[in-house]
Amino acid sequence: MAKPESGSLRETWELAKTLFWAIVIAIGVRTFAFEPFNIPSGSMIPTLLIGDYLFVSKTAYGYSKYSFPWGLAPFEGRVWEGAPKRGDVVVFRPPGDPDTDFIKRVIGLPGDRVQMKQGVLYINGTAVERKRIEDFQYNATEGSAGQPVPQYLETLPGGVTHPIIETQGDTGQYDNTPVYVVPQGDYFMMGDNRDNSNDSRVWRGFMPPNADQEISDPALLDKVGFVPAQNLIGPAKILFWSYDDSFKFTNPITWVTALRWQRLLNLID
Repeated sequence: MAKPESGSLRETWELAKTLFWAIVIAIGVRTFAFEPFNIPSGSMIPTLLIGDYLFVSKTAYGYSKYSFPWGLAPFEGRVWEGAPKRGDVVVFRPPGDPDTDFIKRVIGLPGDRVQMKQGVLYINGTAVERKRIEDFQYNATEGSAGQPVPQYLETLPGGVTHPIIETQGDTGQYDNTPVYVVPQGDYFMMGDNRDNSNDSRVWRGFMPPNADQEISDPALLDKVGFVPAQNLIGPAKILFWSYDDSFKFTNPITWVTALRWQRLLNLID
């Protein structure tokens, strides 16, 4: 005759099953629905700040091998594919660095001609509207005092309006560029911090800006370049947590004092 299980053993078994299913559900949500990301650099200032934590929708554009941990899914292209819209803030894997997550804004769609001239964005030969607003207090390095830099509201074709900053005015390295012709199936990405963003404008080696030159060959561009649809992970949707640079893991007081309360649970535009 079998000996009855003890109460403590039964409780331990039930707890183990609960933890197991909680982990399975969490992995499923992270893989197929929403994945958390944090912002480690300032390339998307002022929209996103260093220390922001956000959720990215994994369902919006369908799934590719980069939707799964370590890109291990054994297929190419996308399934249940959805196309990003101009102005979406998107997490992706750049072709030249497929093991690293980047986050930028979709500026150019397949077939577009994108150019910067004296700090102004041109899409298909038409200047994109930008409106000067109050200066942004920009911290070039962690802990430094904020310096006022020019800030604009830029309105993309299709109507998405978002802030950008020009820390070097309209004379930054990528404020005057050749014309980038976005290949079919690819997208052109830029950071909102226009003078401090490693994005689709960056060319390989030294190639002086030439307004008469057109670039459509990905081999001429650095590790971001034109981003294939397969490399998209999803659009950033919700900013759920944010710490400023006073946060110290070893100092529990800063777990509260460093919170940017006004940014919690904000939608990302």
